Amino acid sequence: MRLPLFALAVASFGIGTTEFVIMGLLLDVARDFQVTVPQAGMLVSGYALGVTIGAPILAIATARLPRRLALLWLMGLFILGNLLCAVAPGYWLLMGARVVTSFCHGAFFGLGAVVAAEVVPPRQRAQAIALMFAGLTLANVLGVPFGTALGQALGWRATFWAVVGIGVAAGVALYLWLPRNLAVSTGGLLREVRALRQPQVLLAMLISALASASLFSVFTYIAPILEQVTGLEPAGVTWVLLIFGVGLTLGNLAGGRLADWRLMPTVIAIFIALTAVLVVFTQTSAALWPAVITIFIWGVLVFALVSPLQMRVVNEATQAPNLASTINQGAFNLGNATGAWVGGLAITYGISYADMPWVGAALALVALGFTLLSYSLERRTAVEVPA
Repeated sequence: MRLPLFALAVASFGIGTTEFVIMGLLLDVARDFQVTVPQAGMLVSGYALGVTIGAPILAIATARLPRRLALLWLMGLFILGNLLCAVAPGYWLLMGARVVTSFCHGAFFGLGAVVAAEVVPPRQRAQAIALMFAGLTLANVLGVPFGTALGQALGWRATFWAVVGIGVAAGVALYLWLPRNLAVSTGGLLREVRALRQPQVLLAMLISALASASLFSVFTYIAPILEQVTGLEPAGVTWVLLIFGVGLTLGNLAGGRLADWRLMPTVIAIFIALTAVLVVFTQTSAALWPAVITIFIWGVLVFALVSPLQMRVVNEATQAPNLASTINQGAFNLGNATGAWVGGLAITYGISYADMPWVGAALALVALGFTLLSYSLERRTAVEVPA
């Protein structure tokens, strides 16, 4: 039971590393291709848009394949995309390679969540999803810093060659350890699309997008917050982000266990705590250790939501778990982009960096409202069905 989850975690580690490591290599890429830093930054946006657009396309394309075979094909696409990144002779070819790589992102995490839930007993499904996503959190703690250091020492292409190696290792692990009798979706495409129209499925995806928007409305601007409000040097920011990454990892594992106990009450409690922590951050950001402690707790809470929200979508879209789980990954990435945009808009209209956590708290509060709505509808349905 653990080996398939380990294989999925290795794959998610590689995917998470290639998504985020480009941020640490922007200056090197810009200098190599003689483009501006904002132009190099579009490699991040291109990847996010590729995830959002490519996730449903690949979910539909692989819907009739056995899940094991589909995951192997997606990992092959991941390896190809990073190989193209490593050898790209120009900026636009690198952009295209990033988009190719991003196409497998949402589909792999969506399908991988379904497979992780399938290979464990029902009472451990959210924990299994959390273990798969542990690879993504460890990518922020280990993959991105080491990948950035490797790129700075040997050139940014070396980082992508290293990610190719991780992808090959993940592909071998998936081939060896994924069960060969994994189910294949038997419903037609129209049936799966109709399943996505259920109110609870749509609410779950909306909550996922809002949770992600709450995070990125603040996290996108965490460096200027720490430098201009807390007074840290750039080197100190790196260490705080490492502590934040540790919080993400611990929160991810804790969220899986809590969701297997009581899913929706767990989500409600985390959103309440998350809102409170972001409000507190408006006060603690001015001092070093209070800021560090608050950021650590924020990291724990924000990623404790990931596996419960993914599990919620899988539970509600029983007739289309592959497609719904994959599109929910697109919802997370749409929330990333939306949160960064909302945060930027707030700064444009005069919100100070010290007050930015209020924006994240407001979005978390909206997500809490939709979560309470979803839970009340669920309880009302549970009462009406026996009657």
